[in-house]
Amino acid sequence: MDFTTSALIASWAAIALLALVVSGLVRQVHQLSRAQPHRPGRAGIAPGAPAPGLDTARPDDTARLDGLPTPGRPALLLFLDADCGTCVQVLAEAGAWTVRQGLGQDQGRGQGQRDPGQRDPVAPQVFALYAGPTPQTGDGTVPVRGGHADLFTAYDIPATPYAVAIDAEGRIARSEPLGSPTALLRLLDDIHPATPRSLR
Repeated sequence: MDFTTSALIASWAAIALLALVVSGLVRQVHQLSRAQPHRPGRAGIAPGAPAPGLDTARPDDTARLDGLPTPGRPALLLFLDADCGTCVQVLAEAGAWTVRQGLGQDQGRGQGQRDPGQRDPVAPQVFALYAGPTPQTGDGTVPVRGGHADLFTAYDIPATPYAVAIDAEGRIARSEPLGSPTALLRLLDDIHPATPRSLR
């Protein structure tokens, strides 16, 4: 028997042995997955649940959004981290969107940068929340609050950047992670579609 034939036989034997090992591993993984009835849990609060921190009448609710959302108005809470590069981009895009809606720095609570006739009265107010100290980022268009680790816990925030949309009744409308500024714009468009413009 020559060297080529020996090498070919050894290769086929190694492939057969590898196939047996892989099939055994697949069988073990399959058995383990059947034995575990656990399904992946949902991150964040489920839609329709009351938004934590809004009800000041509940003394057991220690996480508070004091003075942020205007009652009866939709809001978007952005949960961000100072060490997250994407969070900085999301905050900048949120500020640009807020200005485009005519809300300006006051988020529609008082006199904005535009005439009241140009301000969108049902656009969600956007707020940025940090678990740690408030970073020196953003242009001030979006109100930024630091030291809200309690809200991160209350809203079950698994990672940043993360967005929670609250409807006008104070219930969770959507709760999802944001991977980019584009994801923020898609979310804002879903919860507040742009007003159609005339074709003239």
